[in-house]
Amino acid sequence: MKVLIIGSGGREHALAWKLSQSDVEQIVCVPGNGGTAALKRCENVPLAVDDFQGIGQCVQERQISLVVVGPELPLSLGISDYLRSQGIPVFGPTQAGAQIEASKSWAKELMQSAGVPTAAAQTFTDANAAKAYIRAQGVPVVVKADGLAAGKGVTVATTLAQAEAAVDAAFGGTFGLAGEKVLVEEYLTGQEVSVLVLTDGVSVQLLLPAQDHKRIGEGDTGANTGGMGAYAPVPLVTPALMDQIQREIIEPVVMALQQRGIDYRGVLYAGLMLTPKGGPKVIEFNCRFGDPETQVILPLLETPLEDLLLACAEQRLAQAPPIRWKTGVAACVVTAAQGYPGAYTKGQAISGIEQAEGLGVAVFQAGTKFRDQQLVTDGGRVLGVTAWGENFAQAIAEAYAAVEQIHYEGKYYRRDIGYRVRAGSATC
Repeated sequence: MKVLIIGSGGREHALAWKLSQSDVEQIVCVPGNGGTAALKRCENVPLAVDDFQGIGQCVQERQISLVVVGPELPLSLGISDYLRSQGIPVFGPTQAGAQIEASKSWAKELMQSAGVPTAAAQTFTDANAAKAYIRAQGVPVVVKADGLAAGKGVTVATTLAQAEAAVDAAFGGTFGLAGEKVLVEEYLTGQEVSVLVLTDGVSVQLLLPAQDHKRIGEGDTGANTGGMGAYAPVPLVTPALMDQIQREIIEPVVMALQQRGIDYRGVLYAGLMLTPKGGPKVIEFNCRFGDPETQVILPLLETPLEDLLLACAEQRLAQAPPIRWKTGVAACVVTAAQGYPGAYTKGQAISGIEQAEGLGVAVFQAGTKFRDQQLVTDGGRVLGVTAWGENFAQAIAEAYAAVEQIHYEGKYYRRDIGYRVRAGSATC
């Protein structure tokens, strides 16, 4: 079996890392990064993720058995449609299915039609109308750019000034075309949790629940990011709650997609708020593996990953056995560039990854590249340092010990990843 992975981030490195532990004959990453280049049986091909023709040619030349699409951008542009038209099995939804992430207003309407619990919201194409609605509703409130904004298009506004500034930023072009439409949502309280689901468009299998840390500052303060760390599983999410999430959220959405004639084969990622009253509510859906959730879920996966992905692509997930998991937990600490999620510098030399990995952790590379045979920073989120063990105290301590081995100028990371489970974490 030969697998091609589209993408260059920590998520794609984690996918390739997991596949490299199995009997997959070859892994091709487009374009990949320094981490994927170092994996056994793995090759990087320097193509852009939206170069459909080039990717299709690469698939044909290398006789690829399965394409796995990592990022949301090529999915929203229709990469799965393009490859499937050539008879190539793809793990990743069609362009129509990717709207569930590419358009928050489309996803909101889908959820409402399916009776899925979610925050109340209004959609606006005019800044003054959005501001008038916010003033009438009051704060706190959540302001979201409708389209893809690399995880940065959401503002949780606790003051009117913050809310109006978020509206002005969106309509002022901060997020490009993604901000031409804005959602103003009800502010939900509770704990956020990520539930990633594998689906072939008919059947579903839920992965372990994970908890991301989206804010840049410790104590969940500051601006939203793509994710500063994660852990899995989430003790708060019991088997009974997972059954409820599957029954009341996942299955109705999959059914609603079917009713619209959408062939959804890939990951359905539900970002949920566990509210004190009323149960879980959907904050958003994503159409791909989460980052950094993938980095803590895959180390705990015992079932061969390629078997699950291919079963989804070939629409035979119902025949696949239940997913098997290893015992224990995992934690990931993301190291970022100074200034992220705002302006940041690139090109800082990175050292210490080998020493960190010598402690028994996995260092998943995200914003990196090689320059003159030196690994340097090349993005806002640079590395995802992941450890796993019998309990959270062990896994978190090992992840932070490994982070201390890694050096580059301006390295930033939160020191409180997993703070909700650190106390009394002798067991899962």
